[in-house]
Amino acid sequence: MIRKTYLFLLICLILSQDCVSSEKLSQLEWGNPNVTVKQDSTQWTIDGERLTVVIDSNSLAMQVKDKDITWNIEGSRQGDLTIEHDGRNIPLCLKDAKEIKIEPYKTGFMSGIKIRLNGYVHQDTPMGVKLQLNICLQTPNEDLVCELVATEDTAAVKQCLWPTPFEQATFDFTIVPFMQGMLLPKQWPQRVWLYDTISYGRGLYMPWWGHQKGDSAAMVILETPADGGCHFSHSAGGPTRIGTHWVHSLGKLSYPRRARLCFFRKGNYVTLAKRYRRYVIENGSFVSLNEKIARNPFVKRLIGSPVIHTSILVHIQPESSYYNKNEPEKNHYYTRFDKRAEQLSALKKRGVKQAYIHLDGWGFRGYDNLHPDILPPCPEAGGWEGLRDLAQTCDDLGYIFALHDQYRDYYLDAKSYNERHTIIQENGRRYYGSTWYGGKQSILCSSLALGHVTKNYRSILINDVKVRGAYLDVFAVVPPDECYNPEHPVTRTQCLQYRGDCFDFIRTQVGVVSSEEPADWAIPHLDLVHHGPFALNPNPGRGPAMGIPIPLLSLVYHDSIFIPWSLGKGAWGVPENDSGCLHGLAHAGLPYLSIQPSETELERVRTMCNLNKRLALVEMTDHKFLDDNYRRQQTTFADGTAVSIDLDNDTYTISPEL
Repeated sequence: MIRKTYLFLLICLILSQDCVSSEKLSQLEWGNPNVTVKQDSTQWTIDGERLTVVIDSNSLAMQVKDKDITWNIEGSRQGDLTIEHDGRNIPLCLKDAKEIKIEPYKTGFMSGIKIRLNGYVHQDTPMGVKLQLNICLQTPNEDLVCELVATEDTAAVKQCLWPTPFEQATFDFTIVPFMQGMLLPKQWPQRVWLYDTISYGRGLYMPWWGHQKGDSAAMVILETPADGGCHFSHSAGGPTRIGTHWVHSLGKLSYPRRARLCFFRKGNYVTLAKRYRRYVIENGSFVSLNEKIARNPFVKRLIGSPVIHTSILVHIQPESSYYNKNEPEKNHYYTRFDKRAEQLSALKKRGVKQAYIHLDGWGFRGYDNLHPDILPPCPEAGGWEGLRDLAQTCDDLGYIFALHDQYRDYYLDAKSYNERHTIIQENGRRYYGSTWYGGKQSILCSSLALGHVTKNYRSILINDVKVRGAYLDVFAVVPPDECYNPEHPVTRTQCLQYRGDCFDFIRTQVGVVSSEEPADWAIPHLDLVHHGPFALNPNPGRGPAMGIPIPLLSLVYHDSIFIPWSLGKGAWGVPENDSGCLHGLAHAGLPYLSIQPSETELERVRTMCNLNKRLALVEMTDHKFLDDNYRRQQTTFADGTAVSIDLDNDTYTISPEL
């Protein structure tokens, strides 16, 4: 009897433990984060293991606490919501909804609150829009995820500025991937502006930004960036304001928008860049150079190769803003294909064993003319035979031969030009301009670009031109277009897909893929860009730096993309008093090389090429300033290599030595 009782109790204990284990397992599978949500009068608190988020239900202001560190985020302001109603854009305020309902919200992997906003009214007229704001902590990192969802009935959301900016008193520096990267002290004495503020332009190569406060840091990552960006301002002496800017897609918000806010007790701009690198690796959009080499062996030949940028024909139409009325002979000049072949052969004899050749102006009427109908090759320079022989010469020399090309500017005198193929803008108009050499042009809808790329490169390959790469201009620097043409409507997301299709065709059918600058969305498709340096005042052509230049792009993508650097002082994208060569060494980038260089230039190029051979496939792991003037700095790479540069004294050290 005692044995039976003991056995019964033992079985009950086991079953009890099994029940507890099953309950724990069920919670584990559900992924319920250790987060509590509570309301106290007008405040809602989301309490995690590390972070505490307090939301004011009246102002929608937020406060994020990480023990003794506090980050304040502004409340709602007039104009942070724009609704289109009866053909008018009406600025409103998020917090001014007549009905505000807040309740706890959880998904199984994040917990927080859901704010329902309804009853927007303008001059006694209901706006016919409902909004939902989800504010949640997501484990295990305890990132703060902010989602915006719109229900658009009789009106449409044209833009929304939420999450709002961090209060200036909260931070000391602002970090923006403004071109290669900018560190901006909050009291920086000069006015600063971004060239553009939609994701994937020069203002935001990568769709994130952040702040430093003492030893801590915070950042905002746009997880739905194609129809998003930021609003930014910094007057002379400050303050700095930067916040999220969601824009419509073909007239409506259309789909949920999401931003991820990450907080670091100890961190700086390097920490933020590395957090974003982890983000793109986790979501599968990071493609390393090793992967690109595996899918296209030509890419391996770029390692340690100088970039030789040369041209055939320059022709400037009278309508172009570049047309020279005083010296008309400068509007049309050319170099024959066979002359370029001779110059490259001479370069090989001088010891340049490998190179990437970027050829401009090879089409029928030269550089930036007649796109997308550039064939046949320039007759004055030797036509098909001349282009074919130049490509063969490059192949014989061991050089990669690539063509400069363009499929966005749509020239009115192109053979295929038809107004119905152009983009129609939101205002119902077509763009017309005449800035570039080719004169009058509009914009080709991105949905039609691939057909022209296919047409041209199949013809080039059929004519036995050994082209090993192509540069598709502007695609990776101009933010995505929308097209309202009812024959071929295109969203910004679709535009990026169409551009990517063009890049992918070049990779599979031709070879090395390049474009203008390293906009984040395009990097998985690209092997090489034209340049990716710093933002200058008033533009990247020449001038002082905007803020303090930092290598945000390289800290994320150094081992994913080749970026060439001009060597001269104050070169394109290089601050006016800085050596491009020193910045190129710090980034272990490729050098540009003249087609007829001096011995001094050749020596500098050899050093950069040798460094790139060592580090092209290696992650840049750190960057730091070695003085308070930001003129001495050091980059470090995963293999232990450290490159130190002194921009005032034009010196550098590489450890270990080459």
